[in-house]
Amino acid sequence: MSNGRVILTNERFALTIERLCHQLIENHDAFQNTCLIGIQQGGVPLVGRIHRRLLEITGISNIKNGKLDITFYRDDFRHRSKPIRASVTEMDFLIEGKKVVLMDDVLYTGRSVQAAMSALQDFGRPLKVELLTLVDRRFNRDLPIKADYTGIRVDALDEAYVRVEWQEVEGEDQVLLFPQKEGLSA
Repeated sequence: MSNGRVILTNERFALTIERLCHQLIENHDAFQNTCLIGIQQGGVPLVGRIHRRLLEITGISNIKNGKLDITFYRDDFRHRSKPIRASVTEMDFLIEGKKVVLMDDVLYTGRSVQAAMSALQDFGRPLKVELLTLVDRRFNRDLPIKADYTGIRVDALDEAYVRVEWQEVEGEDQVLLFPQKEGLSA
């Protein structure tokens, strides 16, 4: 895995999370009618980190957050070569009339976000949906989807692969760019 190039170091990673939190505070103030939802898999560590940091900064203890599985909402789930495994959706609230901040680690083609927006409909009709992404691969979009909050933007070839590593999982916070996805375990 040493062929990956670090494009966001541990220190910059922390600053990026901090900036995203302050942008959310500017736009959502006391988070009374706002919920944070991470898209399974990659958005879950992101929503966890953002949620914890918002609690520390604001002192607000009741910011709603959840995890959304999109497996069966994806447009390619029947076209996989091997069986797929669904993740768990953990949302003990409805989003009816709420502002939803949907989070994912990497915005690439936009298909995961489209699937997430379809999956959200099972939990009510939101007042508004915003998208927060740690990494935006801005020139590789298949669908007209744009993040409202972006950590970093990466311009990479289609064959390139961006991987976000988390302290809690891999032992270090960093974002890596690989020349191609082959041989990686995603």
